[in-house]
Amino acid sequence: MTVEIGDLASILLENAQDKLAVVDEAGTYRYVNEASRSILGYEPDQLVGENSQVYIHPDDRQTVADRFRQISATGESSASVRYRHATRSDEWVWLESRFTDLPGNTLEGYVVSSRDISRQVAAERDRRTAESRLQTIAGAVGDVLWMFNDDWTELLFVNPAYEDVFGQPVEDLEANPREFLEVVHPDDVSRVKQAMARTSAGESVDIEYRVNPATDYSRWIWVRSEPIIEDGEVDRIVGFSRDITDRRRRERQLVIMDNLLRHNLRNDLSVMLGNAECIASEGDEPSREHAAIIRRQGQELLETAAKQREIIELLTEGSAPTSIDLVPVVTETIETIRDRYPNAAIETTSPDTAIARAVTKIELAVAELLENAVRHEPNGEPKLSVTVRSRPETISVAIRDNCPPIPEVEFRILTGDWKMDDVYHTSGLGLWLVYWVADLSDGNIAFDRSETGNTITLTLPRDRT
Repeated sequence: MTVEIGDLASILLENAQDKLAVVDEAGTYRYVNEASRSILGYEPDQLVGENSQVYIHPDDRQTVADRFRQISATGESSASVRYRHATRSDEWVWLESRFTDLPGNTLEGYVVSSRDISRQVAAERDRRTAESRLQTIAGAVGDVLWMFNDDWTELLFVNPAYEDVFGQPVEDLEANPREFLEVVHPDDVSRVKQAMARTSAGESVDIEYRVNPATDYSRWIWVRSEPIIEDGEVDRIVGFSRDITDRRRRERQLVIMDNLLRHNLRNDLSVMLGNAECIASEGDEPSREHAAIIRRQGQELLETAAKQREIIELLTEGSAPTSIDLVPVVTETIETIRDRYPNAAIETTSPDTAIARAVTKIELAVAELLENAVRHEPNGEPKLSVTVRSRPETISVAIRDNCPPIPEVEFRILTGDWKMDDVYHTSGLGLWLVYWVADLSDGNIAFDRSETGNTITLTLPRDRT
């Protein structure tokens, strides 16, 4: 079958996906193809003879008219414009049209090729809205938020907080993305570069280092960098830098005070206990009784100092929760308690495994709860039951004892329900150690008291990896 060129052109025009039209100098439709039906809802005959300006959104008419005049006034062969065109259902569809003036007066008018870009315009609008919100949030937070390409050679985003924290203009970083290394403490640069390489290789990285030579590098930051992987390759790197100068200062103060107090306390207690020994061996009966009290109180103070040291280490090491199987932790701790207190009867119930997210000091909390229960049993016959439970979202360790009810103030203080004052402070640091281990592990502790004993339950998040 032979198809004439004219017939072929007609077939192509009528089956084109884009709306094709011919408009004259006045903007009147002289021809419209079948695509007007699918894009606009109008039959071609409904548009032919109509002024196209009537169907253009009032806010866009001037823009379209200016682009149309551009062709006739400047002699340009074509021009493009975006605008909203009315549909038969009284809605608006976004079109991107190209006006073309064919040479040699081939047609009495201009060819207008239009495609529906409504989805594209909506996506662009959503992206602009999201970017605007991000800019608003980023401008309000104190953390430095940033985004680089995969090898740190292109800065994709950084918020204004960068200048205050790093002491360097954003313009310098935009000009040279690696310029921030110039304001990192020289002793930390090597570690920072290693962290950058690890992130570029696809690893999530946490690091702390010093920045800002204007402050003599006294500003400490915590940086979290996360690779964004697409199609198996690192595409870009996002993260934040948080000023932790105050936290580092407090940690340093804690360590200094801990060292001073611990050193002085141990020395003074050694002198005190040595004199108590002399009194116990050389004094009369009343003196020996007083010496025993001094020795007992001194030993308790030494134990308190040891717990205080453990708490300081817990609070200053900054360890993040990690994957830990609580079953061997509990089992080993129970064996230690049994060796230390042979008269303690301890029953255990646990699954084969119970993997939680917890800080590495979790064994200290379990040991503290067990030893506390053994030592506070008044009759010298401590009976404990330890139950480890694995649930879909949590792992728990419940320790049941046969001790007198724990004073309410002892655990209400931990939750802030009872204020510490000069009258009563709690009897020791043991429960505080348990509380902070649970808190740093994103867990909690619960107390259930009765006349026949107490149940303390330590609950931790279950590891989902």
